[in-house]
Amino acid sequence: MSPENHQHAPLHLADESDAAAALAEAESGQNRFDEIIAEDSRVEPRDWMPESYRKSLVRQVSQHAHSEIIGMQPEGNWISRAPSLKRKAILIAKVQDEAGHGLYLYSAAETLGRPREEMYDQLYSGKAKYSSIFNYPARTWADIGAIGWLVDGAAIVNQVPLCRASYGPYGRAMVRICKEESFHQRQGWEILYSLSHGTEAQHQMAQEAVNRFYGPALQMFGPPDGDSPNSQQSMAWKIKRFTNDELRQRFVDMLVPQVEALGLTLPDPELKWNEERGHYDFGDLDWDEFFAVIKGNGPLSRQRLEHYRKARDEGAWVREAATAYANRQSQDQAALIGA
Repeated sequence: MSPENHQHAPLHLADESDAAAALAEAESGQNRFDEIIAEDSRVEPRDWMPESYRKSLVRQVSQHAHSEIIGMQPEGNWISRAPSLKRKAILIAKVQDEAGHGLYLYSAAETLGRPREEMYDQLYSGKAKYSSIFNYPARTWADIGAIGWLVDGAAIVNQVPLCRASYGPYGRAMVRICKEESFHQRQGWEILYSLSHGTEAQHQMAQEAVNRFYGPALQMFGPPDGDSPNSQQSMAWKIKRFTNDELRQRFVDMLVPQVEALGLTLPDPELKWNEERGHYDFGDLDWDEFFAVIKGNGPLSRQRLEHYRKARDEGAWVREAATAYANRQSQDQAALIGA
């Protein structure tokens, strides 16, 4: 062996040893991860997990968080125009809840190693995705009712199974979120019920709102199963429990008796009970529009991001002041302990 080869041999052997140890650790981690999933148990932040599992969760959880934050805008725009003090107070509480949901979810994503500022920056730049439903305008007060009944109703159907998500922090965050979403759906239902049983003009306003939001609400479950690239793997990991189409069908079946109680109709001429399937058949959705909105071409896609950027820029001094205050408090506390 030449002197040069002799000099590098221990380093080469050390590299091989480290690689073998890393491989053994990965195999052991994968086996334990597979056991957790098979047992329908929970993966926690310090547990070993496949990088693809981590990336999938970061994508889903951060997108969910972004949706909560952007979702404050349509309703926040109606706080000053709510028809009574009671309605105003309820709407303020709801918008505040949505902000809290976003914070829970950003916290869950942080446990996966994704810095919160990075997630904020991705939303700010327009790189991040969020639910397409929030790129539609709320034109009337009845739209606030439709958002509560249809949009939050779809969220409940989609999110209740996520309470059993295999990743612990995500599942636990969803428990509280779903409880609050139930209140949100109820207030939307109550708005629509009051309008649909009011004057003829109010009834018409409620019906038009349902007509506007019915299709986009059904699209909230994602594209058809055949066009959904992430669903099957997400279900195999037990992050999701049902396919997009299964959840959409469950939602339609739930809506029919509710809309009858409202005295309104769903804007789908193909909607009818299928005795053989034991479910309601319903018409095709406009998926071309859905994908256009996802790509940033929705009615208010640009305005939603511009509003978020403006709020973030104008609130920078508040965050800086809060950080400076926290640092000062920490320094004072350290000085007292040192004394």
